[in-house]
Amino acid sequence: MRKETGKQVVKTDKKPISGDLIGDIHRLIETARHNVTVTVNAGLTILYWQIGSRIRQDILKEKRAEYGKEIVATLSQELIVEYGKGFSRRNFFNMIRFAEVFSDMKIVHALSAQLTWTHFREIIYLDDSLQRDFYAEMY
Repeated sequence: MRKETGKQVVKTDKKPISGDLIGDIHRLIETARHNVTVTVNAGLTILYWQIGSRIRQDILKEKRAEYGKEIVATLSQELIVEYGKGFSRRNFFNMIRFAEVFSDMKIVHALSAQLTWTHFREIIYLDDSLQRDFYAEMY
């Protein structure tokens, strides 16, 4: 078989690969990548909800306690060193708000397959729960 590369012709003993095979493999790879992305995102979203819920229950006692800000800042400083900027003070407050406005884990689990953490961050600060539900459906 002769294969042209630019102006040069290269002789090769390899058989040509069918376009169907290449196309199918491309689709398999893209599907797997998409599934991994969805799985990782859902796992992180659920983790962030669990962290927010735990802080709300154990530290803030379901209230917006002023001293909680210091605890969250300290917790953030400790965890950023090991796990990176995803555990910033601001993101901890996002997690707490997330657990506050989506208090039912079953709802979070169902929505986490459809929404990314970025989407949740956009809607958790809407005061109107009807608006939040609407935007959750729209994403």
